[in-house]
Parts: sequence; structure tokens; C-alpha cells
Amino acid sequence: MAMQRDELKGKTIGVLMGGSSGEREVSLRTGQAISQALQSRGYRVVDIDAGGDLPTRIVDAGIEVAFIALHGRGGEDGTVQGLLETMQIPYTGSGVLGSSLAIDKVMTKKVLLYHELPTPEFMVFREGDDIEAMAEKCRHFPLVVKPACEGSTIGISIVEDVNELRLGLEEALQHDSVILVEDYIRGSEATVGVLNGEALPIIEIVPKSGFYDYEAKYTAGATEYILPARFDPVLCQRMQQAAVEACIATACSGAVRVDFMVREKEFSCLEINTIPGMTATSLLPKAAAHAGIDFGELVERILEGAGLGK
Repeated sequence: MAMQRDELKGKTIGVLMGGSSGEREVSLRTGQAISQALQSRGYRVVDIDAGGDLPTRIVDAGIEVAFIALHGRGGEDGTVQGLLETMQIPYTGSGVLGSSLAIDKVMTKKVLLYHELPTPEFMVFREGDDIEAMAEKCRHFPLVVKPACEGSTIGISIVEDVNELRLGLEEALQHDSVILVEDYIRGSEATVGVLNGEALPIIEIVPKSGFYDYEAKYTAGATEYILPARFDPVLCQRMQQAAVEACIATACSGAVRVDFMVREKEFSCLEINTIPGMTATSLLPKAAAHAGIDFGELVERILEGAGLGK
């Protein structure tokens, strides 16, 4: 059951950030922004850089509610959620199932297909598989090669031929043992934030480099964000509905971001982010602001959804 703001202000809120994933630096920035917003609104906050001693630090700090600001493995994958469930500490965002499912791009796509939600065709490559055998299966290019369980476009590449495919697989294998090889959709990138089950305005993403990679995401001025998106209004409504349905299908809750590729009047769902970034260049706060929800209010709404047994 959701807690009221007055009740939450009487509790010690632990903002869990950092961690050891490839997204550590972004997580620290996310966590610090959240912590400052909560403190400015009168909450009692303790910042915790999540490491191997996390259970001890939670107990020593007297944490009563956890605001999870961790990205990637060890924070967005259900492991911290499971720990908090065991410790009986309410936490923000998706539960164990939704977190562990959504971080795995392959499993996410399988669930989307089951629910008849559009997603690009794909193949799976696992460590130890024959690269040449995979190359023979690829009848058309370009393809997108990405680690199954990494975020922030870490280890991702767009490959135009078999030689680039080999290099892309080798690069991705440095980050994960399971690799997604997906049809590349030439079109416009878009993202839909979903806050407590309600879709936010769509953001159209236009990277100046042409590819929305790590640098384009986290370098100020490297990407143009068009809000509201320039798509057909009916298409926007369909995409927002698909984002909500994708969250329901994957048991994701709280603040979620669903990424799409758009071509003409069709769209394809790429992935689901259960702990979206909350930095100066992050997309969820931009969409929320366009809907009249400032950063502090956004953070409070996420905190109000903290609970157990999601």
C-alpha cells in the first residue's frame, strides 16, 4: 500500500546509488539529484553508495524506505529488490520479477511478442556459440548487436556486414555472455515515460551523430530532444498505449521508460528501463516537466509508490 507524504517525511529515506555496474557514474548523478530534491522538500535522507556491505550500511543508517537510483546490474536487475524484500524495507520502482525481466532484453522481447506488441525481429548469440554459424544466418543488414543485460548503450554497435558483425559480437561479449542481434530499424527514435501507470508525453530523440550512443546520451548538446514529438497524433496515442501495455506485460511499475523506433506510421518497442536516469540530460524528467510535473514533484510521486511484494 502506498504511503502518504506526511508519513514518509517521518521516515529515514535511503537513496541507493553508485554500485559497480558500467553505469556507476550515471547512477551517482541520478542519486545525488534525487537526494537533493528530497532534502529540499523536507525529507530525512541518507545517501548510500551500494557495495558489498549494503545490508550492513542499510541497518546502520536506520533506513526505513529505499529510493533505488541504481542503474544496470546489481541494482536494476532484481537483486537489490530481493534484498530489500528480505529485509522488509519498502522500495521504489518495479519489483523483483519486473526488474529481472526488463533488464534482460531477450526475455523482454519474448514477452512483448507473446502479448503481440511490436518489436524488431532478432536472434540470440551466446558465449561459446559459433560466430561463423551466426554470420551465415544473417541474410540482411544492418543489424544491431547489443549485450542482453547492459544499459546506456554500453557495448552496442550497428553492423553493416559480416565482418562488422564479428567485431560487434566480440565487443558485446566483453560485457555479457548473451548477445541480442536485432534488425536495425531505420527511422526516428522515441521514448515514452510511464509514471505510476500513466503515459507521459512522447520525446523524439535526434542525436547529432546519427546514433544515440553513450556519448550522445550523456553529453550536453549532443542530442536534440523534440517535445512534443512530431509524430502523427494517432500514432502517439497508440505508442503511449503500447508503452503502458508493455509495463503491464512485464510487471513493471513506478517510473518506467519504454524506448521505441518509429518508421512512417509504425513503431517497434526496443526495450524497457525500470530505473530511468534522473540527471540533467535525462528523458523522464523532461517528459514529466512537459506534463507540468517539476523534478521535485516527480521524485515525490516515485517515492510515494514505494512498497513491498510488487
